[in-house]
Amino acid sequence: MRAAIFDIDGTLLDSVDLHARAWVEAFAHFGVETDQADVRRQIGKGGDELMPVFLPEARVEREGEAIEAYRSDLFKRTYLPEVRPFPGVRPLFERLRAAGLKIALASSGKRQEVEHYTGILKIGDLIDVATSSDDADRSKPHPDIFEAALKKLHQGSHDVIHAIGDTPYDAEAAGRAGLPTIGFLCGGFPESDLSAAGCVAIYRDPQDLLDGFDRSLLAETRG
Repeated sequence: MRAAIFDIDGTLLDSVDLHARAWVEAFAHFGVETDQADVRRQIGKGGDELMPVFLPEARVEREGEAIEAYRSDLFKRTYLPEVRPFPGVRPLFERLRAAGLKIALASSGKRQEVEHYTGILKIGDLIDVATSSDDADRSKPHPDIFEAALKKLHQGSHDVIHAIGDTPYDAEAAGRAGLPTIGFLCGGFPESDLSAAGCVAIYRDPQDLLDGFDRSLLAETRG
């Protein structure tokens, strides 16, 4: 089997700045002032990994669920309507399927968010499996979400599978799950950060990978 496991936010959808704004507003609602640039650098992690960067452990334990619930509701009400796909997502997925690859989604978001995003992207008919924070005890950069995707794909020892993401946390999580990562720059992280985290190839966005597909690792590998 050959397969590609995709992150969603910042990889397939232009949503990173919107998530950062929602976190900043949520923290402010609870009396915590944060800088949007600092928060943005943490997007790609789940709330369980992001909140401890800005809050003491005791406060995360005491108020973490309430902060996360407020942020989630705020994002759905205010920012979700602004989310747009990056260019080339569906054509890229069609090309992957034509090349015989299975496709999985592995997001730190909630299952309901992943389902909604799949609709925005119009890729539901092209996805083999999807995992979310509901399938994992820990979010990225821990490997749990990618391990859950591998389990759903029924990975074998000789299968060739790549992760595709836009953050160092994607690459770190995938690496811990034994997967090489192809990085996208469209999420806003510098190429140097993606390379340092272990990305084996880097593209601008989904369209860039589609344009160079025949020369990519996804085309070259064979199960």
